[in-house]
Amino acid sequence: MVTRTRPWHGIMVATTLPFRDDLSVDYDAYAAQVARLLAAGCDGVVPNGSLGEYQTLTDDERARVVRTAVEAAGDGDRVMPGVAAYGSAASRRWAEQAADAGAGSVLLLPPNAYRAEPASVRAHFAEVASVGLPVVAYNNPFDTKVDLTPALLAELHADGSIVAVKEFSGDVRRAYEIAEVAPELDLLIGADDVLLELALAGAVGWIAGFPNALPTACGTLYRAAVAGDLDTALPLYRALHPLLRWDSRPEFVQAIKLAMDLAGHHGGPTRPPRSPLGDEHSAVVRAATGKLLADGHH
Repeated sequence: MVTRTRPWHGIMVATTLPFRDDLSVDYDAYAAQVARLLAAGCDGVVPNGSLGEYQTLTDDERARVVRTAVEAAGDGDRVMPGVAAYGSAASRRWAEQAADAGAGSVLLLPPNAYRAEPASVRAHFAEVASVGLPVVAYNNPFDTKVDLTPALLAELHADGSIVAVKEFSGDVRRAYEIAEVAPELDLLIGADDVLLELALAGAVGWIAGFPNALPTACGTLYRAAVAGDLDTALPLYRALHPLLRWDSRPEFVQAIKLAMDLAGHHGGPTRPPRSPLGDEHSAVVRAATGKLLADGHH
């Protein structure tokens, strides 16, 4: 049994956000989704991440999503809101809102309006950390064009600005360098399709996408992987990987929502500019999800 000792440890599901047919937020459905994931054994949720389409939300919607998650979870330590914004002042305000709502930690991208230099990155994280909630850094150099290298992560940790990193670069070699230069910094799996590799390298958490659709199977995989139980983890990882790799594609929101619908959960539509998957992509996701469900993976 894996023991969860920090609010950012364990399976923290980056939640999708349910919209009604008119694309308004369905808060009741979102509360039910949070409760469902926790009941299925997930450790917490991450609202207002990229998977939650935060960029398309109004300020009122974004704040209410956090309050809904905390209320539905019944324990703020199980909620890690995303607080990304174009400006550091805005990110700080979202961190303050998360603190006021009772959240236990926040997830923060580096500055993403331009290719920020290290000094600006450090100032950005320090500004948000000054709110007082633990900050998990999110390294996504593909979308932000700012790479939180192991050396920069070590500086951010030494500054007291971050407690962990969601590592999405896909370069699993970095796990070992991070452990060398910042041994007290917690490593969190940031992409579903490198789960096994990063778990074996010492990750203590997973900010996860596909547990939205298949929480039991994903939970079994994660816990076996971090325990080093390869007899259980490896065949399950092979079975899930055709679906997990969609988490690293630009269409990840649509793919995960479609998989949720197929699994009997409410995925639903996405807000523009995201459009439904094309027929070719949809067929691939449907086939992969259908096979998993037929094989008893839920």
